[in-house]
Amino acid sequence: MSEHTVDAKRLLCPMPVIRTQNKAEELAAGDILTVICTDPGATNDIPAWCRINGHKVLDILTVDNEITITIEVGGLG
Repeated sequence: MSEHTVDAKRLLCPMPVIRTQNKAEELAAGDILTVICTDPGATNDIPAWCRINGHKVLDILTVDNEITITIEVGGLG
């Protein structure tokens, strides 16, 4: 297992999801991917993308305007 980060700050939909998808495709099942973004829609969009693609959302944390979404990459990643 390894940990990776995607910086999607100041990007609007659909870019946070696209950046997350592109990075997840490079990773192995069980890897941890942390997505840092500022688009409030990502709190719905990224978990929906995870459900469809077999990944697991471990945590969503919002501090001020910065959202951190932690994902465990699934077997379909």
